[in-house]
Amino acid sequence: MGRREGALESMVTNWNGRRVFLTGHTGFKGGWLALWLSRLGAKVQGYALDPSTEPNLFTLASVGDFVGDVRGDIRDLAKLEASIADFAPELVFHMAAQPIVRRSYSDPVGTYSTNVMGTVHVLEAVRKTPSVRALVCITTDKVYHNQEWVWPYRETDPLGGHDPYASSKACAEIVSAAYRSSFFSGEQSHQHPVALATARAGNVIGGGDWSEDRLVPDLVRGFCSGRAALIRRPNAIRPWQHVLDPLHGYLILAQRLLAQDKCSASAYNFGPSNEGNWSVERVANRLAEMLGNNASWTRDGDLGAHEAHILRLDATKARSELGWEQKLKIETALEWTIEWYRRWQAGKNMAEFSIGQISEYQKLCAT
Repeated sequence: MGRREGALESMVTNWNGRRVFLTGHTGFKGGWLALWLSRLGAKVQGYALDPSTEPNLFTLASVGDFVGDVRGDIRDLAKLEASIADFAPELVFHMAAQPIVRRSYSDPVGTYSTNVMGTVHVLEAVRKTPSVRALVCITTDKVYHNQEWVWPYRETDPLGGHDPYASSKACAEIVSAAYRSSFFSGEQSHQHPVALATARAGNVIGGGDWSEDRLVPDLVRGFCSGRAALIRRPNAIRPWQHVLDPLHGYLILAQRLLAQDKCSASAYNFGPSNEGNWSVERVANRLAEMLGNNASWTRDGDLGAHEAHILRLDATKARSELGWEQKLKIETALEWTIEWYRRWQAGKNMAEFSIGQISEYQKLCAT
């Protein structure tokens, strides 16, 4: 059996009964991960604020019916520590964050307190909880010092960040690395060995995302309302991928950490191949074609705050060391995304449909 098939078999068969603490389960990516972990048989405890949009994936896909649901702020250290200690997980996924670039300009203090000190609080809670063996901190592709070049960024490239969001996530990477070497290495008798990795994903798309200032939700809102969607930077190039692709990578990475594979306790990029690096305009045009009904977009004259023009990720490390690979090419990712919103508009059971997409994705992994 090859390495990739082995990784998938391990992911599918070894999650049953595992105790997983997930911050950010009411968000877009966190909601999808919660559904997937539940499907795999894990016992999941979620910890997050209320959903930040209406509508939202958490409510429509009935995520709270599948996992434990604790409402709390990661900036509340006492409550977070108590929640993790009471649940006694063996694995923690940290996904809670302030994820919007433009909001980070209007609320830099909130962004830094959530993304930096919130991460510190998760790490501290893990340090004080003996049951935890592995931790995956989710950051972003924007942690790199972006030089606007055409080459994709590798895990060894310098971290940075022009805006408060990007720099706060780069700080979260640095904090995670410091905790790994200072408290989690297990080289001294007083330390609590924890296998800690960080995951940096490209722009994710998928059903159930209504976040502000994100391309696909903005387009869907505009198209569904019969108005032309506003696009700020149509020439910007991003690494697009369906949400299930990086989540698959996180699951494989977590499995390696739980197996105490020390080499996997590091940073990993999860991004598409070069074919997935599309311009905003190309994505918008393709979505308009798929939706039909005179769906259209127009350029927004208000460019707002600074955003990078070009950003690509090199996921060679994840492919070679973890056996991970992108399963949904950009065209298919867009089709799956639009089909989710079509089903929602038709009043379908979105928990059932979302779990169905996860099932179809797993079948692709098995081939």
